Amino acid sequence: MSTYRIGIDGGGTHCRGRLLDSQGNILAECRGGTGNVYSHFESALAEVEAVITELFTLANLPLRRYEESTLVAGLAGANVPSVLQRLAQWHIPGLRHKILSDVETACIGAHQGRPGTIFICGTGSQGATWDGHRFKLLGGWGFMLSDLASGAVLGQKALRLALLAHEKIRIESPCTYHIMETFEHSAEKMLLWTQSAQPKDWARYAKCVFDYAQQNDSHALSLINKCAAEAEIMIQALLQQSRHEIALFGGIATPLTPWLSAEIRQLLVEPKGDALDGAILLAGQL
Repeated sequence: MSTYRIGIDGGGTHCRGRLLDSQGNILAECRGGTGNVYSHFESALAEVEAVITELFTLANLPLRRYEESTLVAGLAGANVPSVLQRLAQWHIPGLRHKILSDVETACIGAHQGRPGTIFICGTGSQGATWDGHRFKLLGGWGFMLSDLASGAVLGQKALRLALLAHEKIRIESPCTYHIMETFEHSAEKMLLWTQSAQPKDWARYAKCVFDYAQQNDSHALSLINKCAAEAEIMIQALLQQSRHEIALFGGIATPLTPWLSAEIRQLLVEPKGDALDGAILLAGQL
């Protein structure tokens, strides 16, 4: 057994790390930037390396102790086969490691290593089932093609609706007015923003949609109801593939849950842990 265990949860918005000793004592925790290796391969791995270095620094451990450590990293985008091939070439000298997708480590964490199913709705979205031997994944192909019920997709729909209202194609609401206000009510500024916007940037607008839905804003309510319907499509598809318990989590899971049907809510269980817990658990098993 390694003296030290390192867990990394690299999501679309940020990368979290945790360092434990062999007795399970937490020695350090920290976070960095995006850990999405599909959209930011080089910089995401640089963030992973920076987080690992920071963990050892915080724990007052020299980097030569890598040789006594095991790393498990769950990274967004690592479900893409071509990305996994590139990741096979990555290593930190002396450090034993295993890389999975963040949805896989999240599934392990949610059910503490036992068979189970999850649906993550954060910046992106993806479902996974662990049967005790292998994973089966669903979705997770980016917000331009997939990622139903994700923050990025919800944000994109909100901005599109705000622009329609700005041009008087749809009726304006406080929610659409607020969104256009962030662009100084300029369609061109919004357009220029889209040229460099990343999924996490689109996802930032999900919060205001939920906030205005609580105020019975008509457009916000419509957007949230559609988001909930998308989540139910994914959940139903996952339930058809697995009879295991299903947990829902991610950045918009908590605000979205009340908008799901009572039937679906009754099927959900509370996750027992998260992706970082899952990574640590797997590191202890390597």
